[in-house]
Amino acid sequence: MDRSNWTSPVVGFILLGLSAHPKLEKTFFVLILLTYLVILLGNGVLILVTVLDSHLHTPMYFFLRNLSFLDICYTTSSVPLILDSFLTPRKTISFSGCAVQMFLSFAMGATECVLLSMMAFDRYLAICNPLRYPMVMSKAAYVPMAASCWAIGGAASVVHTALTIQLPFCGDNIINHFTCEILAVLKLACADISINVISMGVTNVIFLGAPVLFISFSYVLIITTILRIPSAEGRKKAFSTCSAHLIVVVIFYGTILFMYGKPKSKDPLGADKQDLSDKLISLFYGVVTPMLNPIIYSLRNKDVKAAVRNLVFPKHFAQ
Repeated sequence: MDRSNWTSPVVGFILLGLSAHPKLEKTFFVLILLTYLVILLGNGVLILVTVLDSHLHTPMYFFLRNLSFLDICYTTSSVPLILDSFLTPRKTISFSGCAVQMFLSFAMGATECVLLSMMAFDRYLAICNPLRYPMVMSKAAYVPMAASCWAIGGAASVVHTALTIQLPFCGDNIINHFTCEILAVLKLACADISINVISMGVTNVIFLGAPVLFISFSYVLIITTILRIPSAEGRKKAFSTCSAHLIVVVIFYGTILFMYGKPKSKDPLGADKQDLSDKLISLFYGVVTPMLNPIIYSLRNKDVKAAVRNLVFPKHFAQ
């Protein structure tokens, strides 16, 4: 077949965003801008304190540092585009720009799924096998573990982005979303997308199903071990070391499962409302969750709170 038949005539896409609800655009612009600034500040401070405080040079905080950097990268790949769409009458993005944004957001999301399971493994070893923990979670082990999370997420994104951009887009170039979300882009293709659907299903099993099962199994063992600790103070201390991670996992995966698992409306009027709710849920997943992560870890962790206080009030602690 002639390759020109498969070359997309579409040079760009139009992002609908909240075009159907113009009164909400200015409100959401202010809210998302403030949230984005909190994300940059909160995660930036968390990275800074875990680097500067020698007491936090442990595997748990190394993974946390990666998570914070990941949240900054993830939101930066989409939030500026979302903010621009609220201010620009014609919300367009080039085909290449859409491909880059699609790659970055998918890579960051996939990486976070794997990273959270690595953090669960770290907490399992620390609580269930404390004597073996220093030997197993050495620097020679946890650095490659974190690097593999980024590599696996990036590789998966390369595959899906490549499979998507090679599809022909013959006419309709309106994406009913804030960003170039891969599922929304696939709907516009004028060709068979069965390979994309199958590969996406395999990816969901690898990056959603497997991590959820692994994390759930890890926490069953962790909770069982904690309940065996004789003293109440010991149980409280042990649970405090993993409670922040557990809360982050519940929010992260809970939002994803709710976003993709809820039933679709068959009523056209209901479908319009559902499109809006899908966008807002996606917005919550992409913006609010990264904002909550540093807040949760700061509130639930005494070491982090002490390090932040030491960073903000160094003279007071020096005295």
